[in-house]
Amino acid sequence: MPSRKFADGEVVRGRWPGSSLYYEVEILSYDSRSQLYTVKYKDGTELELKENDIKPLTSFKQRKSGSTSSSPSRRRGSRGSRGSRSRSRSRSPGRPLKSSRRSASASHQADIKETRREILEVKLTPLVLKPYGNSVNIYNGEPEHIERNDLPRKNIQEKFILSQEGSYLSTQYSLRPRRQEVKVKEVDSREEKLVPKGPASLRTFKVSPPQKKELEFGGVPGVFLIVLGLPVFLFLLLLMCKQKDPSLLNFPPHLPALNDLWETRVCGVYLLWFFVQALFSLLPIGKVVEGTPLVDGRRLKYRLNGFYAFILTSVIIAAAVFWGAELSWVYNHFLQFAVSATVFSVVLSIYLYARSMKAPGDELSPASCGNAVYDFFIGRELNPRIGTFDLKYFCELRPGLIGWVVINVVMLLAEMRVQNRAAPSLAMILVNSFQLLYVVDALWNEEALLTTMDIIHDGFGFMLAFGDLVWVPFIYSLQAFYLVTHPHELSWPVASLTVALKLCGYVIFRCSNSQKNAFRKNPADPKLAHLKTIHTSTGKNLLVSGWWGFVRHPNYLGDLVMALAWSLPCGFSHILPYFYVIYFTVLLVHREARDEQHCRRKYGLAWETYCQRVPYRIFPYLY
Repeated sequence: MPSRKFADGEVVRGRWPGSSLYYEVEILSYDSRSQLYTVKYKDGTELELKENDIKPLTSFKQRKSGSTSSSPSRRRGSRGSRGSRSRSRSRSPGRPLKSSRRSASASHQADIKETRREILEVKLTPLVLKPYGNSVNIYNGEPEHIERNDLPRKNIQEKFILSQEGSYLSTQYSLRPRRQEVKVKEVDSREEKLVPKGPASLRTFKVSPPQKKELEFGGVPGVFLIVLGLPVFLFLLLLMCKQKDPSLLNFPPHLPALNDLWETRVCGVYLLWFFVQALFSLLPIGKVVEGTPLVDGRRLKYRLNGFYAFILTSVIIAAAVFWGAELSWVYNHFLQFAVSATVFSVVLSIYLYARSMKAPGDELSPASCGNAVYDFFIGRELNPRIGTFDLKYFCELRPGLIGWVVINVVMLLAEMRVQNRAAPSLAMILVNSFQLLYVVDALWNEEALLTTMDIIHDGFGFMLAFGDLVWVPFIYSLQAFYLVTHPHELSWPVASLTVALKLCGYVIFRCSNSQKNAFRKNPADPKLAHLKTIHTSTGKNLLVSGWWGFVRHPNYLGDLVMALAWSLPCGFSHILPYFYVIYFTVLLVHREARDEQHCRRKYGLAWETYCQRVPYRIFPYLY
């Protein structure tokens, strides 16, 4: 199989079909069978080009440097000097006039050809008008340092004009005969027909259809089953936790009556919780930061006050317990709270999909595909906002994550009441402490959320709405819910080993994430000078040392070690407390596969080199 010359993600110059014009394009993919490159122009057009129709940027630099030696101004100067010498010298009486005219005509013909070549070279110089301001950027063979997001597709205008030198040259030395003038005009007219003058003319070429987007999660049938199956599976897990013997032999558990699954007062309390957290997020405290650039070049602003919202919530919960509020009421209506949260997430998902139909094209998620079922699940709009209130960013950390801690506290108090304890068990204390550290760390490092796949790639639909508002608070608290009716006495040596395992996982998780975030903020930081990197065609570097030289996703490894640590206090009587570890392993392996696909498309050959340097994905020497 022939080796390819250009890598995916590399920025080169591609020839426009039917012309000799080269534009800046990005290599998307390469088909080894047809030996064609799929490239993308700045206006969004995707074409398939042969390898000989693609030139590297360096070749245009060489052409530019080579042409400077024969610039029009220098040639004008040389012709002017020859003209001055011929005028100062008298013609010999014996020299025939006809021969002098022939020699002048021959030199004149050479000048015409030379001038014509200059004009053609200048006419192929595209001038790109920026959408903002009156400045003009003329392509001269140098790589343009312009982000793709700076040029909206609908507003791109490309015109072709003569440079000032070329126009001056054609007017000062218009010495060609009329027949040649006519031929030149005919050539010009034919060239103008080949030059695209706007977006409408781009459709005159036969453009290959864009590649079909690969759907994740099993495509439309897969996401349809997930939407229907996740709520059912959630309720079955919660019902099994309340059984005396929650083993697989007793599956499925006894189903309650439908009337016992809904209570209006419980729904009202859940809505109150949601809107109180929304109010806390709007408080003018905490710093304001900018997110990653969007398609149109804008950067949305986010207020980082999640940790302050957690402090306010903790004060309110502590005051409620001090004044004698029975938080165990939440435990008695736990299943009804789960139903209320599920109904709310479905209603929110329907609202998000409906409002996305009016969203501009550049505000849609790159994960959406146009199918109603798939877009309802994955999310159609990338950053839905009501004014400055970002719905996706708010739901990612506030109601579900803080609610997870509140539910754990409720389970701790319920264990004391159900088991008639004067103090919570050591296992319950460890579970609460481990998960509290995880939540506080996420809220303290809230800014790191802005670079995750959830924020920059996936839209806000049922997947994130149900995951953030239902799955996180009601499944991640499964260990504490299990310990209420299934006590487990933990010895101090086992507890010490569990704490050591938790701290080991946390060190891996926090140090790797801190190293990644510091490198993204400032790759030239002297503190990171010892790290080795691989340069990519996008201009970014890949870390191949430190934590990210150990495995490709050390933060996932730390996450899984911590998940195991907060399941171990529940003992080994049943597999139910370890459902979170099993689920989380599947989730992170799937997410790692998604990251792998995105990075391979984005970095191309550089990513393959990185994979050779760092062969293990999550588990060293295993996977």
